[in-house]
Amino acid sequence: MKAMRAGAVVGALAVAVSGLLGVHAAGAAVAGAAGMARIAAGEYRPLYRQPVPGANRDTILRRVVPVHVASFDLGVHAVTNGEYLAFVRAHPEWRRSRISRLWADESYLKRWAGDLEPGPRAPLDSPVVEVSWFAARAYCEARGERLPTIAEWERAANADEARRDASRDPKFLDRIRKFYSHPTPDVHPRVESTFRNAWGVWDLHGLVWEWTLDYGSALVSGESRGDASLERGLYCGAGASNAGDFGDYAAFMRYAFRSSLQARYTTSNLGFRAARDAAAARRSKP
Repeated sequence: MKAMRAGAVVGALAVAVSGLLGVHAAGAAVAGAAGMARIAAGEYRPLYRQPVPGANRDTILRRVVPVHVASFDLGVHAVTNGEYLAFVRAHPEWRRSRISRLWADESYLKRWAGDLEPGPRAPLDSPVVEVSWFAARAYCEARGERLPTIAEWERAANADEARRDASRDPKFLDRIRKFYSHPTPDVHPRVESTFRNAWGVWDLHGLVWEWTLDYGSALVSGESRGDASLERGLYCGAGASNAGDFGDYAAFMRYAFRSSLQARYTTSNLGFRAARDAAAARRSKP
């Protein structure tokens, strides 16, 4: 009995210390809306340094400017073929044979066997891929949800199994790079097959790439006078020199991938998950 009580005390102390250090076990994740995990408000450090005023009005410096991210809910896993099947059943205009080429290219749901038949290459519990940004957004809106922003996605994806921010851990970054080096399989594994992070969210790395609401924001600068044109300093050698963290090569890969997309594009390794404002989730509760 004494040993059991001592073990309980040690366990309680460990939980308290981990909380003080900002380390949270995955099992301590906060539930959000149904099928979602609550991501607490915090900061996201963008990959690229932003132009900021210097000592005088003629001087512009580049610095990493942290972005405040409000609390939000994020899908615990990517949207599956089964979930997307229910969507196209209810919304025929998004079926493969009916969708307008304005909203998706020719590869939309290409691996599905038919309009209402995902088939053997698209198991019901695997992430749906070959969906455009327009289609992903329509799916989310039909459920009263939305796509996560880049800042939200990256904040959630900085977590490993035990820490809500492992973005400075070289081992974690190397693990992500190895995930990205895997070739795209002909049949994707089921969702919840990689790892569940400290927020309670599965597969942000290692399963499929994912759409974000503002995926194209990388194409313009953060300086208001330059937003009408492409930010040339974000590409090639200039782009590398403006990075805030030269060691986070995985973030470069995500940045480059998002910058290559257009809203109607579909690919065999690009899916999505839903998000929701935390305030909206609270309003919807009875």
